[in-house]
Amino acid sequence: MAQNAIRETLEHEIVDVCQRLHTKGMLAAADGNVSAVFENEILITPTGRSKARVAPSEMAALTRTGEILRGSPSGERLMHLAVYRQCAKAKAVVHAHPPAAIAWSIAYPELLELPAHAMSELILATGRIPIAPYARPGTAEMGSVLESLLPKHRVIILGRHGAISWGEDLEEAYNGMERLEHAALILKYAKELGQITDLPKTEIDALFEIRKKLGDRTL
Repeated sequence: MAQNAIRETLEHEIVDVCQRLHTKGMLAAADGNVSAVFENEILITPTGRSKARVAPSEMAALTRTGEILRGSPSGERLMHLAVYRQCAKAKAVVHAHPPAAIAWSIAYPELLELPAHAMSELILATGRIPIAPYARPGTAEMGSVLESLLPKHRVIILGRHGAISWGEDLEEAYNGMERLEHAALILKYAKELGQITDLPKTEIDALFEIRKKLGDRTL
């Protein structure tokens, strides 16, 4: 397949991820951004565009050092670049605003991670999901608050803002965001029904051992 055709396919895949995020209620209006690696370029959604309506032809392109090659890239591109810089396996990054996940960071600002010990699926699929400190959107600080959490974690809540997930392809990056919001909702419902209860410690330890064997990918 010619290189132009490969790039166009990837641009269509980015649009598909944007539309899926919007359909799931994890993006509103011009919120969020999605990027993917194509050869020596980083393709990224344009600034100020509704992700439900963005077109493949609108994709911007950057170098790994942040030089704009074409288009009008997202103002939050520094966060994407920080992920690619620190995570050698990263080929795609998704930044969205999943409501329940954000709500946990607002309601419980002291939390350092989503309560993972209550759910076997969460441990097996992601391990832990940390909550990064608040950083003003569009600033270099959005990348710096991630430094201590990368590359170990592939799904991270951004305090009072949103979440970011990265993967070895777009599907993994999208799955991380979907997994996060699904877990955040289950935990929210458990809290509303009474309380969040942890699995026994022996079971938690066993699940984390299984997670190690499964590898680093988000499931």
